[in-house]
Amino acid sequence: SLFPSDQFSTNLLIFLSISPQKYSASTSGDSSYPGIVESTEEYKFVERLIPPTQIPTPPNHTHLPCPSGWRPPRDPAPDSPYVVKRSRMHNIPVYRDLKSGSRKLTVIRKIEGDIWALEKDIKEYLTQISGKTPLTQVNEYTMSIRVRGYFDEELKSWLLERGF
Repeated sequence: SLFPSDQFSTNLLIFLSISPQKYSASTSGDSSYPGIVESTEEYKFVERLIPPTQIPTPPNHTHLPCPSGWRPPRDPAPDSPYVVKRSRMHNIPVYRDLKSGSRKLTVIRKIEGDIWALEKDIKEYLTQISGKTPLTQVNEYTMSIRVRGYFDEELKSWLLERGF
């Protein structure tokens, strides 16, 4: 559940079921007050309001690519020294980044394995399609690669073709 324990939900239901006369200023000892009533039947209405804790796995599609253009990763995974994992929304983690107004960058994140081999393959691919070798920056700590210029669509399609 969303909270560390269901104690919060139980306390919430207990609070909602307490009569307001219990906390009024009158000191008449009303013995008809039923006390605390814990109701689990209404909890289904509380559960609808709590957001899910994880993104569900995508369903198996009969026609690929989907109308949105999304495709699942190839099963089994491609045999390469590196892997580009999907984001938590099951998309390819290639993003545009704009630094200080005019510096256009493409960022590839969630890389596992030999990041230098991926950088070499990216340089070869982008050299073929653009005619010049792009400038790249490898960050081994965050396991990401930055490429100067906007190549996000080209890199996403290239990674999809390779099965990531």
